[in-house]
Amino acid sequence: MANQVKSIGVIGLGSMGMGAAKSCVTAGLDVYGIDLNNKALQELSEFGAKAVSNNALDFSDQLDAVLVLVVNSKQVNMVLFDTGLAASLKPGTVVMVSATISAEDAKNIEQKLKEHQLIMLDAPVSGGAAKAATGDMTIMASGSTLAFEKLQPVLDATAAKVYNIGEQIGLGATVKIIHQLLAGVHIAVGAEAMALAARANIPLDLMYDVVTNAAGNSWMFENRMKHVVDGDYSPKSMVDIFVKDLNLVADTAKELKFPLPLSSTALNMFLSASNAGFGQEDDSAVIKIFDGIELPGVEK
Repeated sequence: MANQVKSIGVIGLGSMGMGAAKSCVTAGLDVYGIDLNNKALQELSEFGAKAVSNNALDFSDQLDAVLVLVVNSKQVNMVLFDTGLAASLKPGTVVMVSATISAEDAKNIEQKLKEHQLIMLDAPVSGGAAKAATGDMTIMASGSTLAFEKLQPVLDATAAKVYNIGEQIGLGATVKIIHQLLAGVHIAVGAEAMALAARANIPLDLMYDVVTNAAGNSWMFENRMKHVVDGDYSPKSMVDIFVKDLNLVADTAKELKFPLPLSSTALNMFLSASNAGFGQEDDSAVIKIFDGIELPGVEK
Protein backbone atom coordinates (compact mmCIF):
# COMPACT_ATOMS: atom_id res chain seq x y z
CA MET A 1 0.00 0.00 0.00
CA ALA A 2 1.30 3.46 -0.86
CA ASN A 3 2.25 5.81 1.94
CA GLN A 4 -1.07 7.45 2.76
CA VAL A 5 -1.11 11.17 3.35
CA LYS A 6 -1.23 12.56 6.87
CA SER A 7 -0.91 16.30 6.27
CA ILE A 8 -2.91 18.21 3.67
CA GLY A 9 -2.97 21.80 2.53
CA VAL A 10 -6.42 22.99 1.47
CA ILE A 11 -6.25 25.93 -0.93
CA GLY A 12 -9.51 27.84 -1.25
CA LEU A 13 -11.69 28.00 1.86
CA GLY A 14 -14.96 28.96 0.21
CA SER A 15 -18.19 27.08 0.91
CA MET A 16 -16.86 23.78 -0.50
CA GLY A 17 -13.23 24.15 0.58
CA MET A 18 -14.11 25.06 4.15
CA GLY A 19 -16.35 22.01 4.48
CA ALA A 20 -13.69 19.73 3.01
CA ALA A 21 -10.97 21.20 5.26
CA LYS A 22 -13.10 20.79 8.40
CA SER A 23 -13.97 17.21 7.41
CA CYS A 24 -10.22 16.47 7.15
CA VAL A 25 -9.64 17.99 10.62
CA THR A 26 -12.48 15.86 12.03
CA ALA A 27 -10.92 12.76 10.43
CA GLY A 28 -7.66 13.43 12.32
CA LEU A 29 -5.56 14.70 9.43
CA ASP A 30 -3.09 17.57 9.87
CA VAL A 31 -4.78 20.37 7.94
CA TYR A 32 -3.14 23.54 6.68
CA GLY A 33 -5.56 26.15 5.34
CA ILE A 34 -4.72 28.64 2.61
CA ASP A 35 -6.99 31.49 1.54
CA LEU A 36 -6.83 35.25 0.96
CA ASN A 37 -9.80 35.74 3.30
CA ASN A 38 -8.52 36.17 6.87
CA LYS A 39 -11.98 35.52 8.34
CA ALA A 40 -12.03 32.07 6.71
CA LEU A 41 -8.50 31.38 7.99
CA GLN A 42 -9.54 32.30 11.51
CA GLU A 43 -12.62 30.04 11.33
CA LEU A 44 -10.56 27.05 10.23
CA SER A 45 -7.85 27.79 12.77
CA GLU A 46 -10.40 27.81 15.59
CA PHE A 47 -11.82 24.52 14.26
CA GLY A 48 -8.45 22.84 14.74
CA ALA A 49 -6.24 23.35 11.69
CA LYS A 50 -2.49 22.87 12.29
CA ALA A 51 -1.78 26.24 10.66
CA VAL A 52 -3.35 28.77 8.30
CA SER A 53 -1.90 31.39 5.99
CA ASN A 54 -2.49 33.61 2.96
CA ASN A 55 0.60 31.96 1.49
CA ALA A 56 1.01 28.19 1.04
CA LEU A 57 4.81 28.57 0.88
CA ASP A 58 4.74 29.13 4.67
CA PHE A 59 4.35 25.38 5.21
CA SER A 60 4.84 23.71 1.81
CA ASP A 61 7.60 21.47 3.25
CA GLN A 62 5.08 20.03 5.77
CA LEU A 63 2.57 18.80 3.18
CA ASP A 64 1.97 15.26 1.87
CA ALA A 65 -0.93 16.43 -0.27
CA VAL A 66 -2.62 19.56 -1.57
CA LEU A 67 -6.35 19.94 -2.25
CA VAL A 68 -7.12 22.80 -4.64
CA LEU A 69 -10.73 24.01 -4.39
CA VAL A 70 -10.74 27.29 -6.31
CA VAL A 71 -13.10 28.51 -9.03
CA ASN A 72 -11.40 28.02 -12.40
CA SER A 73 -8.26 26.87 -14.22
CA LYS A 74 -6.73 30.34 -14.12
CA GLN A 75 -6.88 30.27 -10.30
CA VAL A 76 -5.54 26.68 -10.20
CA ASN A 77 -2.53 27.72 -12.29
CA MET A 78 -2.03 30.81 -10.15
CA VAL A 79 -2.03 29.02 -6.77
CA LEU A 80 0.12 26.10 -7.95
CA PHE A 81 2.61 27.70 -10.33
CA ASP A 82 2.60 31.52 -10.21
CA THR A 83 3.18 31.42 -6.44
CA GLY A 84 6.03 28.92 -6.73
CA LEU A 85 4.15 26.35 -4.64
CA ALA A 86 4.63 23.40 -7.04
CA ALA A 87 8.38 24.03 -7.09
CA SER A 88 8.56 24.06 -3.28
CA LEU A 89 6.56 20.87 -2.58
CA LYS A 90 8.38 17.61 -1.81
CA PRO A 91 8.66 15.29 -4.86
CA GLY A 92 5.87 12.69 -4.73
CA THR A 93 3.40 15.09 -3.10
CA VAL A 94 -0.08 14.42 -4.49
CA VAL A 95 -2.15 17.34 -5.76
CA MET A 96 -5.93 16.89 -5.87
CA VAL A 97 -7.38 19.43 -8.31
CA SER A 98 -11.09 19.86 -7.53
CA ALA A 99 -12.00 22.95 -9.55
CA THR A 100 -14.43 22.62 -12.47
CA ILE A 101 -12.09 22.91 -15.47
CA SER A 102 -11.84 21.56 -19.01
CA ALA A 103 -10.19 18.20 -19.73
CA GLU A 104 -7.51 20.02 -21.72
CA ASP A 105 -6.73 22.32 -18.78
CA ALA A 106 -6.52 19.30 -16.48
CA LYS A 107 -3.97 17.64 -18.81
CA ASN A 108 -1.89 20.82 -19.04
CA ILE A 109 -1.84 21.16 -15.25
CA GLU A 110 -0.74 17.51 -14.90
CA GLN A 111 2.15 18.10 -17.33
CA LYS A 112 3.37 21.08 -15.30
CA LEU A 113 3.04 19.15 -12.02
CA LYS A 114 5.07 16.26 -13.52
CA GLU A 115 7.95 18.65 -14.15
CA HIS A 116 8.16 19.02 -10.35
CA GLN A 117 7.71 15.25 -9.78
CA LEU A 118 4.25 15.77 -8.33
CA ILE A 119 1.29 13.41 -8.72
CA MET A 120 -2.16 14.69 -9.80
CA LEU A 121 -5.67 13.48 -9.14
CA ASP A 122 -8.22 15.11 -11.47
CA ALA A 123 -11.00 15.22 -8.90
CA PRO A 124 -13.95 17.59 -9.39
CA VAL A 125 -16.51 17.59 -6.58
CA SER A 126 -20.26 18.06 -6.26
CA GLY A 127 -22.82 18.28 -3.48
CA GLY A 128 -22.83 21.94 -2.50
CA ALA A 129 -21.82 23.54 0.79
CA ALA A 130 -24.14 21.35 2.88
CA LYS A 131 -22.63 18.04 1.69
CA ALA A 132 -19.10 19.49 1.91
CA ALA A 133 -19.75 20.45 5.54
CA THR A 134 -20.77 16.90 6.50
CA GLY A 135 -18.01 15.18 4.52
CA ASP A 136 -20.53 13.76 2.07
CA MET A 137 -19.41 15.23 -1.25
CA THR A 138 -19.49 13.26 -4.48
CA ILE A 139 -16.05 13.08 -6.10
CA MET A 140 -15.62 12.06 -9.75
CA ALA A 141 -11.91 11.41 -10.12
CA SER A 142 -9.36 10.16 -12.61
CA GLY A 143 -5.68 9.46 -12.08
CA SER A 144 -3.15 6.79 -11.22
CA THR A 145 -3.75 4.00 -8.71
CA LEU A 146 -0.95 5.59 -6.68
CA ALA A 147 -2.81 8.92 -6.50
CA PHE A 148 -6.01 7.22 -5.31
CA GLU A 149 -4.12 5.12 -2.73
CA LYS A 150 -2.16 8.04 -1.28
CA LEU A 151 -5.27 10.23 -1.06
CA GLN A 152 -7.50 7.54 0.47
CA PRO A 153 -7.70 9.25 3.92
CA VAL A 154 -8.70 12.55 2.28
CA LEU A 155 -11.28 10.89 0.03
CA ASP A 156 -12.71 8.99 3.02
CA ALA A 157 -12.92 12.20 5.06
CA THR A 158 -14.57 14.41 2.44
CA ALA A 159 -16.78 12.19 0.29
CA ALA A 160 -19.76 9.86 0.61
CA LYS A 161 -19.12 8.63 -2.94
CA VAL A 162 -15.88 8.49 -4.90
CA TYR A 163 -16.08 7.46 -8.54
CA ASN A 164 -12.89 6.22 -10.18
CA ILE A 165 -13.44 7.26 -13.81
CA GLY A 166 -10.12 5.86 -15.03
CA GLU A 167 -6.40 6.55 -15.14
CA GLN A 168 -6.42 9.30 -17.74
CA ILE A 169 -6.32 12.86 -16.41
CA GLY A 170 -9.21 14.81 -17.95
CA LEU A 171 -11.85 12.08 -17.56
CA GLY A 172 -12.88 13.38 -14.13
CA ALA A 173 -13.15 16.90 -15.54
CA THR A 174 -15.33 15.67 -18.42
CA VAL A 175 -17.76 13.79 -16.15
CA LYS A 176 -18.11 16.92 -13.99
CA ILE A 177 -18.78 19.08 -17.07
CA ILE A 178 -21.54 16.71 -18.22
CA HIS A 179 -22.97 16.86 -14.69
CA GLN A 180 -22.89 20.68 -14.83
CA LEU A 181 -24.92 20.56 -18.07
CA LEU A 182 -27.72 18.98 -16.04
CA ALA A 183 -27.26 21.26 -13.02
CA GLY A 184 -27.37 24.43 -15.14
CA VAL A 185 -30.35 23.33 -17.23
CA HIS A 186 -32.25 22.26 -14.08
CA ILE A 187 -31.77 25.70 -12.48
CA ALA A 188 -32.76 27.48 -15.71
CA VAL A 189 -35.87 25.38 -16.29
CA GLY A 190 -36.83 25.67 -12.61
CA ALA A 191 -36.64 29.44 -12.96
CA GLU A 192 -38.73 29.31 -16.15
CA ALA A 193 -41.42 27.25 -14.39
CA MET A 194 -41.54 29.53 -11.36
CA ALA A 195 -41.63 32.62 -13.59
CA LEU A 196 -44.63 31.15 -15.42
CA ALA A 197 -46.31 30.44 -12.06
CA ALA A 198 -45.73 34.07 -11.04
CA ARG A 199 -47.25 35.24 -14.32
CA ALA A 200 -50.29 33.01 -13.71
CA ASN A 201 -50.65 34.45 -10.18
CA ILE A 202 -50.02 31.07 -8.55
CA PRO A 203 -48.42 31.66 -5.13
CA LEU A 204 -44.77 30.62 -5.50
CA ASP A 205 -44.59 28.85 -2.14
CA LEU A 206 -47.57 26.73 -3.22
CA MET A 207 -46.03 25.97 -6.63
CA TYR A 208 -42.77 25.05 -4.92
CA ASP A 209 -44.61 22.72 -2.53
CA VAL A 210 -46.44 20.98 -5.37
CA VAL A 211 -43.32 20.42 -7.49
CA THR A 212 -41.17 19.18 -4.60
CA ASN A 213 -43.85 16.56 -3.85
CA ALA A 214 -44.40 15.53 -7.46
CA ALA A 215 -42.60 13.99 -10.42
CA GLY A 216 -41.21 17.23 -11.89
CA ASN A 217 -38.89 17.83 -8.96
CA SER A 218 -35.10 17.83 -9.16
CA TRP A 219 -32.41 18.38 -6.54
CA MET A 220 -31.59 21.74 -8.14
CA PHE A 221 -35.25 22.83 -8.25
CA GLU A 222 -35.71 21.93 -4.59
CA ASN A 223 -32.51 23.65 -3.49
CA ARG A 224 -32.46 26.77 -5.70
CA MET A 225 -36.14 27.65 -6.17
CA LYS A 226 -36.40 27.84 -2.37
CA HIS A 227 -34.18 30.92 -2.70
CA VAL A 228 -36.73 32.42 -5.12
CA VAL A 229 -39.63 31.68 -2.75
CA ASP A 230 -37.66 33.30 0.10
CA GLY A 231 -36.59 36.24 -2.08
CA ASP A 232 -33.01 35.58 -0.94
CA TYR A 233 -30.35 35.86 -3.65
CA SER A 234 -27.28 35.99 -1.40
CA PRO A 235 -24.84 33.82 -3.34
CA LYS A 236 -24.30 30.20 -2.35
CA SER A 237 -23.20 29.65 -5.97
CA MET A 238 -23.22 32.61 -8.35
CA VAL A 239 -24.83 33.21 -11.75
CA ASP A 240 -21.32 33.80 -13.14
CA ILE A 241 -20.24 30.31 -12.02
CA PHE A 242 -22.83 28.85 -14.38
CA VAL A 243 -21.78 31.23 -17.14
CA LYS A 244 -18.33 29.65 -16.73
CA ASP A 245 -19.52 26.05 -16.35
CA LEU A 246 -22.02 26.11 -19.22
CA ASN A 247 -19.31 27.68 -21.39
CA LEU A 248 -17.13 24.68 -20.52
CA VAL A 249 -20.05 22.46 -21.57
CA ALA A 250 -20.30 24.37 -24.86
CA ASP A 251 -16.53 24.11 -25.46
CA THR A 252 -16.61 20.36 -24.80
CA ALA A 253 -19.51 19.92 -27.25
CA LYS A 254 -17.73 22.03 -29.86
CA GLU A 255 -14.64 19.83 -29.60
CA LEU A 256 -16.79 16.71 -30.02
CA LYS A 257 -18.92 18.34 -32.78
CA PHE A 258 -22.01 17.56 -30.74
CA PRO A 259 -25.21 19.65 -30.58
CA LEU A 260 -26.58 20.64 -27.16
CA PRO A 261 -29.82 22.59 -27.70
CA LEU A 262 -30.96 22.80 -24.05
CA SER A 263 -27.65 23.72 -22.43
CA SER A 264 -27.08 26.37 -25.15
CA THR A 265 -30.39 27.97 -24.17
CA ALA A 266 -29.57 27.75 -20.46
CA LEU A 267 -26.17 29.37 -21.09
CA ASN A 268 -27.89 32.28 -22.87
CA MET A 269 -30.26 32.68 -19.91
CA PHE A 270 -27.34 32.88 -17.45
CA LEU A 271 -25.50 35.27 -19.80
CA SER A 272 -28.60 37.48 -19.88
CA ALA A 273 -28.75 37.47 -16.08
CA SER A 274 -25.05 38.36 -15.82
CA ASN A 275 -25.42 41.05 -18.47
CA ALA A 276 -28.34 42.55 -16.50
CA GLY A 277 -26.10 42.91 -13.44
CA PHE A 278 -26.99 39.75 -11.49
CA GLY A 279 -23.67 37.92 -12.07
CA GLN A 280 -22.59 38.02 -8.42
CA GLU A 281 -26.01 36.99 -7.07
CA ASP A 282 -27.13 33.43 -6.34
CA ASP A 283 -27.55 31.41 -9.54
CA SER A 284 -31.32 31.24 -8.88
CA ALA A 285 -31.32 34.97 -9.84
CA VAL A 286 -31.49 33.74 -13.45
CA ILE A 287 -35.26 34.06 -12.86
CA LYS A 288 -34.85 37.85 -12.87
CA ILE A 289 -34.44 37.89 -16.68
CA PHE A 290 -38.22 37.38 -17.04
CA ASP A 291 -40.22 40.59 -17.41
CA GLY A 292 -43.80 41.23 -16.38
CA ILE A 293 -43.76 39.22 -13.16
CA GLU A 294 -43.51 40.05 -9.47
CA LEU A 295 -41.12 38.01 -7.36
CA PRO A 296 -40.86 37.82 -3.56
CA GLY A 297 -38.31 40.30 -2.23
CA VAL A 298 -37.54 41.78 -5.65
CA GLU A 299 -38.39 45.40 -6.29
CA LYS A 300 -39.36 46.33 -9.81
